[in-house]
Amino acid sequence: MVGLTPFVKNDYLLTLIYIVIIGGSFFIKYQKNEHIVLIAGLILMTLFEYLFVITGVETFNRQSLFGLMPFWLPVLWAYGFVEIKRSVIILSS
Repeated sequence: MVGLTPFVKNDYLLTLIYIVIIGGSFFIKYQKNEHIVLIAGLILMTLFEYLFVITGVETFNRQSLFGLMPFWLPVLWAYGFVEIKRSVIILSS
């Protein structure tokens, strides 16, 4: 998904593409409560990225969310949470 970033310049379109990819992933294989992990990742990473940017730890050229970060970034992180959960389950078995 990160590989799409340089090719799709519109942050809102890129967010939509990410949502479609996540929806397709959930359609192919959905494990119990993954939507909760996705929502938690979305909320937490929006908060943490906001804190990183306002403290000067990070800066972004694309600033469509709160004028600080790309709109698609928390969505990407949220799906990362889901993939990490899936990886932990695979590694645990």
